[in-house]
Formats: sequence, structure tokens, C-alpha cells
Amino acid sequence: MLSLDAAVDTLLQTIDEVVGMAVRRTQTFESARCAVLYPALAEAAHRVGAAAVGLVDVGCSPGLDLQVDRVGLTYGNGQVLGDPSSPVQLSAAIRGDRRLPTRAIPDVVARIGIGRDPLDVTDADDVRRLRACLTRGQPERAAELDAELALAATAPPLLLRGDPVELLAEAVARVPGDALPVVTTTWALSQLPLEQRLRFLHRLDDAAAGRPVAWVSAEGVGVAPAVPTLGDRRASGHSIIGLALVEQSTLRTEAVGRCWSRGRLLSWLAPAGSPAP
Repeated sequence: MLSLDAAVDTLLQTIDEVVGMAVRRTQTFESARCAVLYPALAEAAHRVGAAAVGLVDVGCSPGLDLQVDRVGLTYGNGQVLGDPSSPVQLSAAIRGDRRLPTRAIPDVVARIGIGRDPLDVTDADDVRRLRACLTRGQPERAAELDAELALAATAPPLLLRGDPVELLAEAVARVPGDALPVVTTTWALSQLPLEQRLRFLHRLDDAAAGRPVAWVSAEGVGVAPAVPTLGDRRASGHSIIGLALVEQSTLRTEAVGRCWSRGRLLSWLAPAGSPAP
């Protein structure tokens, strides 16, 4: 056991690293969002007729949800989506009797994360930070995180550091021209003031200047601008799953579902195979 003096000395010697960990927002349960993202991403690609997509995650931390097409998903109603052979298997409960669309996400040709300080799954220090943020005494969650990190490291995303709203157009431009760029925001816009959320819409329009761009969101009721609230109250304890298509300065949005517990429970609202809004 360290003496008090020795402990203080150790802290002083590592003060920069300790402060750095304290100020970095780290999320270790991002992959749970895949249960929400998968059907919405597949629906977006289907509506545009895209054979390939490029994923752009706004405000990502380690960007684990950029591996959404590479995980296996089992839902409470018995539906199975994604890759059943993946080392990462996730589950989510279903509310309501409407089934999820069963189509698959097409080929993912780009994985891009944008944020002020995203974590790199190939960087040993960043991986240690992620593991350190887990609650002690959860060996199963630690094993799950290791599997998620190992999977992400085989196809690491391109990380762009800076203001995610201002970087949006640049990130979309990095998606190959024959693929549909799909921007995702999962509880990221709630961290921004209203002015920046509205600017996000303008930047989304800028990014879609030469081709269609899709936006899939999971945000609290009334947080994502232009996404219908379905008459739900703000701060009601659940989030709205939004699907938007931007083309030729026209924004078309739809609420395709509701979700709770950051994606562990969801209710799909859009009819399977529904036409473009």
C-alpha cells in the first residue's frame, strides 16, 4: 500500500494524464445503439436505392457504432439482423407489434467519425481510457468491450478532430461518390445549444449540394431539429428515431421509431418497405 506522500508524488508526476482523462468525455456503451441504427440505416439506403453507404458519425467517442453492419443483433420479438457470426452479439427488447424491416445494410465503403476529441481504437492509451471507465466488478461488460474494440480495430474509422458541425461537409465529401453518405447522431445534438443544432441543418444542406445525403438520428424528444415529435412531451424519458433525406436543398424527415435506455428497447413505427417521405 502506498503511503500518502508516495501517492501524492505519483499523482503529481502523472497530473497531465489524469487531467486529460477527466476532461475527455468517454462513452463505453456506444455499441448498444446499433440495435437502433441498423434498421434505420438499412431503410435509408433502401429508399434511395443505394448499393453502398458511407457512415459519418457526429460527435463520436470511440466510434464503436460505426461497426453497426458488422455486429449481430437479436431482438425481443425473435428477429435477427446483422452478422450472426460476428464476435459481437447484441440484443434489444421490442415494444409494440410492428416488426422491423428485415433488409440488410448495403456495403459500407467509408467509416468516418467527427468530434472534438474522438478516441482512437488503435491507440493503446485511448483503449486504456475506455477500459478504465468501466464500472468495477463487471467482467462480462469488460469482455464485451474487448470484443467490440477488437472488431473496430480491424476496420478503424477515419477520425476528424474539431467542431463536428463545421466538419460535417468535409466528412461527407470523403464518402466515395457512388455511395450514399449517411450521417448519424445518437444523443450528440443534445450536447449542443439550439443555435448549433440549427447550424447542423444548414451544414447538412451544404453537404448535400451535389448528391443526396441521409441523416439517421436518435435524440430526445424535440432535440433533433425538423424531426417530428409525434406529439410526445420533451424530457419524457424516451427518444425519437428520425430518418431524414436531403436532396437539392429539400429536407424530408420522418420519425420511424421510439427508443428507451439508449437503444436497449425500441418501438418501430414506420411500415416495412414504406416509400420515401
